[in-house]
Amino acid sequence: MPAISSLGHVGLYCSDLSAQIEFYTGLLGLTKTDEDLENGLVFLSAQPEEEHHELLLVAGRNAGREARVVQQISFRCGSLEDVTGYYRRFVEHEVPLDMVVSHGNAVGVYFFDPEGNRCEVYWQTGLSARQPYVQAVDLDDDPAAIVAAIEASVVRYGETGIVDREVLARQDIGRAP
Repeated sequence: MPAISSLGHVGLYCSDLSAQIEFYTGLLGLTKTDEDLENGLVFLSAQPEEEHHELLLVAGRNAGREARVVQQISFRCGSLEDVTGYYRRFVEHEVPLDMVVSHGNAVGVYFFDPEGNRCEVYWQTGLSARQPYVQAVDLDDDPAAIVAAIEASVVRYGETGIVDREVLARQDIGRAP
């Protein structure tokens, strides 16, 4: 059976992204590890050498305090096999999937819990890649082939990041189906 090794990161929608950045970096001392201000994404970590981000701040919370705050809850797995195991379980139990992707530095399966909260199980690849980095990955492929394809992609896009717009078009970030 696949297993979760730890809580990986949480994403929060923000109505004032710059105030949130200042709070989490200035007051709490988190390190900004990546950002894409054009798309309203800021990645923060307390231990950037070990975890690219433990907190993701996302612009777009514009309906006050009552609005949906959680962008996602992510659970770290110890192996690619754990992630593919969860993927198969989700498919078998008809869990609504959002996207199945490589982030270069991780492979993630995004899904919705019964109340519509967006969640992710992921495995860190050990590679370094600028975020955002979103490419479709087929978890039905051979694990060695998956890893080889991700490594080749990171060689090509690791310093710039990449966003596969087709992946994003097939899902609606932050909203359950």
